[in-house]
Amino acid sequence: MIDVIVAGGGPTGMMLASELRLHGVHVLVLEKEAEPTTFVRSLGLHVRSIEVMDQRGLLERFLAHGKQSPVGGFFAAIEAPTPDGLDSAHSYVLGIRQPITERLLAERAVELGAEIRPGCELVGLSQDDHGVTVELADGTQLRSRYLVGCDGGRSTVRKLLGVGFPGEPSRVETLVGEMEVAVPLETVVAVVAEIRKTHKLFGVGPFGEGIYRVVVPAEGLAEDRSVPPTLEEFKRQLRVFAGTDFGVHSPRWLSRFGDATRQAERYRSGRVLLAGDAAHIHPPTGGQGLNLGIQDAFNLGWKLAAEIGGWAPEGLLDSYHTERHPVAADVLNNTRAQMELLSTEPGPQSVRRLLSELMNFEVVNRYLIEKITAIGVRYDFGEGHELLGRRMRDVGLKRGRLYGLMHGGRGLLLDQTGQLSVVGWADRVDHVVDISEELDIPAVLLRPDGHVAWVGEDQQELISQLPKWFGAAVS
Repeated sequence: MIDVIVAGGGPTGMMLASELRLHGVHVLVLEKEAEPTTFVRSLGLHVRSIEVMDQRGLLERFLAHGKQSPVGGFFAAIEAPTPDGLDSAHSYVLGIRQPITERLLAERAVELGAEIRPGCELVGLSQDDHGVTVELADGTQLRSRYLVGCDGGRSTVRKLLGVGFPGEPSRVETLVGEMEVAVPLETVVAVVAEIRKTHKLFGVGPFGEGIYRVVVPAEGLAEDRSVPPTLEEFKRQLRVFAGTDFGVHSPRWLSRFGDATRQAERYRSGRVLLAGDAAHIHPPTGGQGLNLGIQDAFNLGWKLAAEIGGWAPEGLLDSYHTERHPVAADVLNNTRAQMELLSTEPGPQSVRRLLSELMNFEVVNRYLIEKITAIGVRYDFGEGHELLGRRMRDVGLKRGRLYGLMHGGRGLLLDQTGQLSVVGWADRVDHVVDISEELDIPAVLLRPDGHVAWVGEDQQELISQLPKWFGAAVS
């Protein structure tokens, strides 16, 4: 029997497969498409996702293919600088196209031993107390202990489970594609700059190799949004907004997206779980979608591995929903707000001008940037130290850096006292005795996802907390 079948080979599915393989879990990834996607829906990684890659030793691969840019101007495209002293060793956005992100994560999953089957479509599932039976389009049946649906906003897994997906349908639609233009770059830049004074959803910009990325509001809502738009639709809408179609031609790909906002009522149903767009969809404002899915996988992977490994404490797997559902709800909320601020109507424009003034206050700017980049996320672990529930940023140690010690996906006790012990949990938690001039706390216990589970210096307090996240001690 397979331990975990992951339905969907996008960034969320591949990240999850890698996290599971770090713990020796037998993983099979089923991807409906026979060939990798060429669509570039996501343009980059935010700070928290960059940290995630660093925690797993993958960042250098991504930096080699991306471009670093300042963190600012992401909330409803309101111009704002990066706040000084942002709480991260990676205070930048990494511009990297989604197909490259998918490829790098897939390569990592395969390196770790995950099996990936392209061209395999899941069409049925059933579960019992011992596992999940999956049916493929060719009639093949597979059996696994758990199934995770990472199969996008139109998730087959979610629909087969009958999990509710409440929210709002699309009200507006936007066309997006890559194509060539027949006018000079200077002309494009001048026209686009004028239009974006009022229409922030409009964009035509160079994407390399003579290709331009074109984003333009659609005329209305398509009856079937799964059907790609035509080049003529792009030309018509470009003429409506710009007075010219820039002579666009030779498209690489054409697509459309809406502003539907929905969230799964629950992320777990028995032995089946949902992650990424299968669990939540929202407008692309702020560039949070792909990042949110990667972070879902980062939260879920070690918990599911613990369940399969037999050491998970009661409720650990359910904490995936408890922790990640509110995070996605907040993303849905802020993307709704951003869409309102992008409206050309007088009322939303007045609110936009007011918010632009407020963002001149660093505390407001910082709050919104931490929200968009997800470094402000704090899980509810109850009362305690101000760091409790937050992710720990990468800090320098006498013998290296913190994230360099987390590549294996285990828990970690950073002990600056040298007086503590994780005897009984050493198979799940690394004990590092070292000093950081950046930390004024005696010791900190980190979960495999880097969130702070305990801060202190008392051995008995530590022993009371270890079982909550890492199960019973082994004698």
